[in-house]
Amino acid sequence: MLFSLGVVSSGRMLHTAGITARDANGDLVGAGDMRAQVEQCFSNLGDVLEAANASFGDVVKYTIYTTDIALFDSTTRDIRFPCFVDRPASTLIEVSRLIDPGMLVEIEAIACLGES
Repeated sequence: MLFSLGVVSSGRMLHTAGITARDANGDLVGAGDMRAQVEQCFSNLGDVLEAANASFGDVVKYTIYTTDIALFDSTTRDIRFPCFVDRPASTLIEVSRLIDPGMLVEIEAIACLGES
């Protein structure tokens, strides 16, 4: 892999890379299925947070890139918000495409980490 999935900066902040719907083998999960991809993205984000000894409760900002805001909004509302204890700042951006033509969503997050 040519980049980090998450970087802890001074000040104990975790900045994630764009988290996509790839499984442990690097295969795309749910090609063309927004709900399946969002579930996988949040699962992968949870793994990155856990690796940094953080949780969804530590996320202060997240950005979601999607190829279809209307589809994203109508099919994923019930699975995306319960992840967060509080309501972090968020941005939803529609893009023409992502790195893989089958990808519909990518998520970045910033989390504040506790003292080590």
